[in-house]
Amino acid sequence: MYIILAILAFGILIIVHELGHFTLAKLNGVRVEEFSIGMGPKILSKQGKETRYSLSLFPIGGYVKMMGEEENIQDERSFSAKSPLRRMSIIIAGVFMNYVLAIVIFTFFINTFGYVTTTINKIEDASPAYEAGLLPGDKVLKMNNSKIFSEDDIITNIYLSKGEKINFLVDRNGEKEELAIIPKTNENGQLKIGVAFDSVEKPSFIASFRQSFNKTASLVNQTFVGLKMIFTGKANLKTDVGGPLTIVKMSAETAKAGIWPLLYFTAFLSVNLAVFNLLPFPALDGGWCVILLIEFITRRKVPDKVVGVLNYIGFAALIGLMIVVTIKDILFPVQF
Repeated sequence: MYIILAILAFGILIIVHELGHFTLAKLNGVRVEEFSIGMGPKILSKQGKETRYSLSLFPIGGYVKMMGEEENIQDERSFSAKSPLRRMSIIIAGVFMNYVLAIVIFTFFINTFGYVTTTINKIEDASPAYEAGLLPGDKVLKMNNSKIFSEDDIITNIYLSKGEKINFLVDRNGEKEELAIIPKTNENGQLKIGVAFDSVEKPSFIASFRQSFNKTASLVNQTFVGLKMIFTGKANLKTDVGGPLTIVKMSAETAKAGIWPLLYFTAFLSVNLAVFNLLPFPALDGGWCVILLIEFITRRKVPDKVVGVLNYIGFAALIGLMIVVTIKDILFPVQF
């Protein structure tokens, strides 16, 4: 049952993402030939007025097939006939909807459980924060020149410091103060600086909505930090990186804790999916946006053969990456 809930949660991400493409395609007058949830062999398929709606076997993705998406078709309702900006709006809509989903979930989660601010409430005596001169009421603005959106950013920066000095920028009664703090390991082997933060237990819906943007921005920032660590070789690929199997297993474990933790994890995945899709890599939404931006700037269409080759290479690379991380998940499962 928990695995089914995990798959359903991942399916929501796919539906929301593809629904964004589908909706903007319709609004821009583009003929959608097929709307599919899942990949591979079709389980169910129904022909609508002009669009075939399909459910495929493997819940690892989905697609919206538009007329003129892969070739230049001289038809006013084809994707290729639309201006670069119109096509870009269709491509970017999937990512936009993933951000919307995350913000909606975080809004209701925060409205139900409250949130922790980035303003210091109390400081432990003789702690690194105490020795550095931090004071109750200080609001953390930056750590090592990285903007702080939520308490999660503070925790992440302390963890990633590996016990080395962290430069803090705080707001103290309207004045900006710079402090250097070296985290210390506590009896549980965790890096700490010895502070607690203010919390808001029953925020209004408006306050929850505003805080949901900070939570989303925080996750975007942390996702980019994670990608940077992977590409620079600082991440441990055996323990820090997971693929589809890891996602399902983590979702199933989260589902055991209740519906709210599962929804929170779904929002987390939604932000990660949005960031990954915006990477300027062929076959991803970000890669399409780069091509369309080139067309908009040069006022010349990128040849279909070039686009086709780039997307073919990109798609093959993504499939290869998925196979590699799946094998990694089997041989070196992430422990949680």
